[in-house]
Amino acid sequence: MIRHLTAGAAVLASLGLAAPARAQALPGPDEMMIIDVVNANGSGCPDRSAKIAVSPDNTAFTVTYSEYTAQVGPKAGPLDFRKNCQLALDIKVPSGFTFAIASADYRGYASLARGAWAQSSANYYFQGHSRTTRSEHNFTGPFEDNWQRTDRVAITSLSYLPCGERRYLNINTDLRVNRGTSDARKYTSFISMDSTDAAINTLYRVAWKKC
Repeated sequence: MIRHLTAGAAVLASLGLAAPARAQALPGPDEMMIIDVVNANGSGCPDRSAKIAVSPDNTAFTVTYSEYTAQVGPKAGPLDFRKNCQLALDIKVPSGFTFAIASADYRGYASLARGAWAQSSANYYFQGHSRTTRSEHNFTGPFEDNWQRTDRVAITSLSYLPCGERRYLNINTDLRVNRGTSDARKYTSFISMDSTDAAINTLYRVAWKKC
């Protein structure tokens, strides 16, 4: 199912990033960014469990998950140690503008026994383009807390969608847990990106550029 959302004009300054003059032209107040979720695949985002929302100022969109947990332990299945989600987004931008992902905030909760470890990773790229940005964040037990990690991309390194092109933006995320030296027959270790708590989600910030 395709989800369709709209939002107002963008304010690049809210990104908190220094931008060259060319990147400071912004869509007008009556122009909109529209995001269609073309596809969502993966064990971490089964059908209808990933939702997209666009910020009112058009500088960000949020992906919220409801079934995204990787775990090991006495009740975990053999494939539960790794979960992933691939989103294909059709992002329509105002005429005469293009965009790139400037940064991404990943949030969740982890419970890791002593000796266990977990990893969250992500990469995003435009359909048909070889350029991609990948990040990895590691967690070691004992750990029992909410977590947040931020990836920032310098404006000079941003991968903008070429002006006039319509290509899907692919976002791939991955969670995995390894029991390490912990006893997985007794202890459960997990890491999640989950929407049980409204603060647990993934936020991607957008940088605009006039063509």
